[in-house]
Amino acid sequence: MAEEQTGAVPESGPETDAGQTADKSGQGVVAAFGQSLKTLRVRAGMEREEFGKRLGYSASSIASFEQGRRIPPPRAIDRSDEVLDAGGLLTVWKEQLERAQYPAFFQGMAELEKRAIELLAYDTLVVNGLLQTEEYTRALLSNRRPPLDAETIEQRVTARLARQDILDRRPAPLLSFVMCESVLRRKFGGKEVLRGQLEQLLLIGQRRNVELQVMPLDCEESAGVDGPFTFVTREDGKRFVYAEVQGTSALETDPKQGVLAAALYGIIRSQALTPRESLAFIEKLLGEL
Repeated sequence: MAEEQTGAVPESGPETDAGQTADKSGQGVVAAFGQSLKTLRVRAGMEREEFGKRLGYSASSIASFEQGRRIPPPRAIDRSDEVLDAGGLLTVWKEQLERAQYPAFFQGMAELEKRAIELLAYDTLVVNGLLQTEEYTRALLSNRRPPLDAETIEQRVTARLARQDILDRRPAPLLSFVMCESVLRRKFGGKEVLRGQLEQLLLIGQRRNVELQVMPLDCEESAGVDGPFTFVTREDGKRFVYAEVQGTSALETDPKQGVLAAALYGIIRSQALTPRESLAFIEKLLGEL
């Protein structure tokens, strides 16, 4: 990722694109991989159905991979290389395909998450993507307008859940999430989806490297009036600030802005409920559903 300040980049919403399986910048990569996969399969004299059985996918899924409509997960790429005796011609695509899962504006942030030793997030609209259940994620993506096609939704769900590997990484990064009470009350997807999401928050909040805090609606003071943002410290000590607003996003690398964002987040945390109080608050909301 470039070590420079980036300006606002137009996009269609947090962690989504305008209805494509991959962002335009990654479509060429996905298409090229698909063509390579098809070429190697045909060379091996294997029909899609047979190839799919050996990978654990349907023939239609294989067609989606070859036609660039779906990005196969890393395990499927490894297995394809093995089954087709490709000698690494397919596995070499894995890093580029991983980036292509995300729209261009989010690729830098996705890479930062993988190298973060500390991540602090303040959210005011939806549960942070690193904490979302599969059902909650799918409900959010299904609410996009203009509507996303079914394959795009599934690709985005897969990509977002894959980012949650950060929760199990070793050594464990320090993770802190402050969210407005309103985030915990919105019933995206219905009551049962919210119930599952609140239950997941309670489980994640018990992890030793994770702190969850709630900013109550009746709080008379909140330094987070400028909206949500994420503050990341990378393994080399460099700090980054990521923010999204309607239609734009920005990844800030100016050290001064990093210092200010860290200070702002500290104030927000001090104004929110403590982690213990926050988990009790979430339990209360769960009991009301």
